[in-house]
Amino acid sequence: MRSSGILLHISSLDSNYGIGTFGKSAFDFIDFLKDSGQEYWQVLPLGPTGYGDSPYQSFSTFAGNPYFIDLDILAEEGLLDKEDLAKYDWGKKEDQVDYGKIYGARLEVWHKAFDKFIENEISEFDKFCEDEKSWLDDYATYMAISKQENTSWHKWESGLSKRKARAMAAYKKEHQKEITFWKFLQFKFFEQWAKVKAYANGQGIRIIGDLPIYVSDDGSDVWAHPELFDMDKDLSLRNVAGVPPDAFSADGQLWGNPVYKWRAHKKSGYQWWKDRMAAALKLYDVVRIDHFRGFESYYSVPAGDETAVNGKWVKGPGIELFQEAGLINTGEFNIIAEDLGVITPEVEELLKGCGYPGMKILQFAFDGIHNPDNSYLPHNIIENSVVYPGTHDNNTTLGWWKELSEAGKEYCIEYGAWESDDDICDKIITMAFASRAKLAVVAMQDWLDLKADARMNTPSTSSNNWAWRLKKGELDDRLSERILRKTKVYARYTKTIVDEIIEVEDPEDIQDEIVIEVVDATTEM
Repeated sequence: MRSSGILLHISSLDSNYGIGTFGKSAFDFIDFLKDSGQEYWQVLPLGPTGYGDSPYQSFSTFAGNPYFIDLDILAEEGLLDKEDLAKYDWGKKEDQVDYGKIYGARLEVWHKAFDKFIENEISEFDKFCEDEKSWLDDYATYMAISKQENTSWHKWESGLSKRKARAMAAYKKEHQKEITFWKFLQFKFFEQWAKVKAYANGQGIRIIGDLPIYVSDDGSDVWAHPELFDMDKDLSLRNVAGVPPDAFSADGQLWGNPVYKWRAHKKSGYQWWKDRMAAALKLYDVVRIDHFRGFESYYSVPAGDETAVNGKWVKGPGIELFQEAGLINTGEFNIIAEDLGVITPEVEELLKGCGYPGMKILQFAFDGIHNPDNSYLPHNIIENSVVYPGTHDNNTTLGWWKELSEAGKEYCIEYGAWESDDDICDKIITMAFASRAKLAVVAMQDWLDLKADARMNTPSTSSNNWAWRLKKGELDDRLSERILRKTKVYARYTKTIVDEIIEVEDPEDIQDEIVIEVVDATTEM
């Protein structure tokens, strides 16, 4: 069935403490989604972020970002004093996250909550630690050492960097409380997230989460499992990930993430990947696999290079990985493939073999060249697709339009049969909703008609990213009604909403809009 959703990361929710959390604003947003006729909430990776604050450079692929733990909820549980929270400087800009400010304040506040938490034995915490020990022990130990050493694990004392049994045992014995502190934060993260997700599902909202293909070198995954990554015996990286030079970047993009030693993964039956996918599908209802083409062939750059010019394409595991994980053509909409970038016939064959919907970005459709075969043009978008005006890596629609060439604007206006570019955000959103794609997802910034300064991320840059967030009161009834009307016009609603429409409104009352034939539908696509 046709449906729609909104892309808004947790960090972008409004809050009193500098960054969005799993508190009241998350539940209010779910209510907003339901009232607006939306079925999906798409978020970015929820892992703990490090230097640069990118959710795609996480300390662990299994752990959650403690910034998202709601402090008011901790106060209600008696772990914090709400009046004390008001004494901290969480940043001055309502619509921007000041990561520098919240880092120090959050760490101090978390320790206060932990000190009260450990005064009592909590059986649920003990059970959580036991259930998640396969990754939690490594992550918590890594974080404790990392905060103590304040440097990359490659520079730790040899016994710890190489995980020698005697050194590890001695460290864990001496620093047991600090290790438990990091486990406590994960307990609270997953406890609060479970309640948000349960509420969303109860309201008919499914959550789309993001699974980056790569992990950060500065993280517990590589430290705990160096045998799975392309590293020398001394644990130094041999090759790193990136993308080749193109029309947008003469030097390509040097991501710097470790690339996988796929032979080792194959030998293990892809167990690490099975565990990773299972964890993601538990965390979210639908998983968007980032950089899907990297499973067919990935771009490998010699470690130490300053650009991606000298990289080369190397074959990945292909469909075998997804077969081993039991994720081929399941008939359930639970995986989206981010199939953007350099797409070859081999990548197309892999996507077809897996049966996953790919992504279509409308900002890629209008480059000024009248190419009717452009796969991103609405008339070429197939049903088994997810369409976006733009994603977190693109400019906002208003920002994109301002930078678009005159030829591109003319082509877009002609294609849309518009008289002008007035209300350009609404017109591009309409294109997405009117397409054949079974799911249309719109970034919240575009529903709010925001300019380029609300952009979430500019690839290949390391500053001024991941910071935008909502101002209080921006999600009002007028916006909700606007979204709901467009959702009804283009029949992108769930059965629950169809029933409500039938009950409260006669379709003939919708003036100057497309006549909708209400059909029997399910909540699944």
